Parts: sequence; C-alpha cells; structure tokens
Amino acid sequence: MSEQNKIYWHLPGFYVYFYLNQIIIKLMKDHPERFYDDYAIGSVYGTFPGAIWNGGRAVFGLTAKGDMEKIISTYNRLGVPVRYTWTNSLLTEEHTHDTYCNLIMRLSDNGQNQVLVNQPVLEDYLREKYPGFQYISSTTKRLTELADIRKELEKDYFLVVLDYDLNHDEEALSRLAPQADRIEILVDEICFPGCPRRKEHYADESRMQLEFEKGTVFPCPNRTTRPSFSECKKRDGFISNEQLPSYIEKGYHNFKLVGRGLPIELVKESYLYYLVKENDRGYIRKKLDDTLARLTGKRP
Repeated sequence: MSEQNKIYWHLPGFYVYFYLNQIIIKLMKDHPERFYDDYAIGSVYGTFPGAIWNGGRAVFGLTAKGDMEKIISTYNRLGVPVRYTWTNSLLTEEHTHDTYCNLIMRLSDNGQNQVLVNQPVLEDYLREKYPGFQYISSTTKRLTELADIRKELEKDYFLVVLDYDLNHDEEALSRLAPQADRIEILVDEICFPGCPRRKEHYADESRMQLEFEKGTVFPCPNRTTRPSFSECKKRDGFISNEQLPSYIEKGYHNFKLVGRGLPIELVKESYLYYLVKENDRGYIRKKLDDTLARLTGKRP
C-alpha cells in the first residue's frame, strides 16, 4: 500500500476509549484482510481530563503524569499520533501558562503528535513553544464560506477540518478538491446541520471546562434521546460507505469519526461500519468484545 493511496481515519477519545482504540488499531494490523483496503488510522484525538485548553466537549478529572506517558507512548509505538483538542474558545493569554496543559505538551513533544486549534492566542503560544507538533484548524471555527476556507488553507496547517454543514455541498467540495489532501471531513456527526446555536454551544462547553462546572445542561434545540449510531445515520450530514468513493475520487482521504462524550456502543458501531468489511463485522465485533471484557472485566 503506497502512502499516497492510504485513506486515513481519525478516531475519538484517545483517553476515554483507550482500550477500544488500541484493540481496533491492533486488529487492523493483525487482520488487514478483514478491513477495507488502504485504510489506516491517522490519529486519535481528544484530551486528558481536566485540561482547560480542551474544547468541543468538556472533560473533567485528572490524569497522573505516569499514566499520560503510558497512553502517549502506547499510541506512538503503534505508529498513531495523539491529537489534542486544544479548542477552548474562551482562552486568554493568562491561560497559556497553565501548568497541567504545558506538562501534557512537554510529555508529547517527540515530533509524532498533533494539536487542533481555533484561538490565535493559544495557537501563537504553542507554535512558538512547541514547534514539533502538527497544527490542525478545528471545525469549531465554523467556517462555512468558501473564501474563508481557502484563506485557512493558505496558512501553515497540516489539515483543515471542514465544517460538516458542507459535507454534501457538491460545489464547495469540487472547488476545494485541488487541496483535498489537506482537508479532513467529519462523516458521522450526531448534531443537526445548520444548527444556529452550535457556536454558542461550543462556547458553553469551553466555559464549563474553564470553570470546572459540569452541573449545567445546554438548552440544545436539537436534543434527542440517548445518541446512537443509527441516529447518526439519519442526519443530513452523514456520509455513508456507499458515498465515500465519490469523496475519495476527488482527492479527500482524511475522515474523522465522532465520539467524544458519546456512548462507547455508538463509537464501536461506527468503527465496525466504516473500517470493517461487511461480511467480517461479526468476527471483528466478537474480537473487540472479548478483548474489551478481558482488559476491563466488563461485558458489553
């Protein structure tokens, strides 16, 4: 498989789905014939709990230094970058000096890892202090105008994550195709396209992360029952396996899977659907479930 022909998938929850992600990565290496051809894991994204730079979804808690080192090295030994979601939209200059977040960056500063950014105050600080990371423009910027996306692509970003409102905008996708190799597409977002409060929701999650406040619930106009992969498939922004070849033919080869803050069953189903050949899903599902049970002591 040539590097040029690979299709890269970016998986959620490097911390919260640590076991699940390890297992699927190893299964892809051990049983490549059961996974779609030319597929590879491009990164695992998320945060260590309690990091105030984190955005998108607030994650509370604390991780010891030794556990951080173990998690980072586990993924990196498997050839997979850890990608930090440093997309808190309410950061100021004083927040850049946070001890915990800088520790995370120092522990990961080995030339293999990545950072999602959306605020210049943090991005400028990180690029100067940690130039060894690949920097990626986050979908939380909510760039939906073609001119704004093109400006973003002119900057020094490894990738630009497309706003999923544009997932099926054929004109935009065709006009961006010359730079498709630098664009990442979120294929299975659970939220509804065109939500007028999405940016406000991102800001609320950022506030909760900064204030360590998890008692509030954002009044989302699209809130549904417990999220599931079957619900994802009903969203207008969903890109099916049958539709993927048309994106790949245009040159798009970086695809992101949703999962932060969502049930592990949803995440597992998305992995099985997108990564595993249809006739092999039963085999891989059993391998996943058996290994998860052995590692965690819990049956699905």
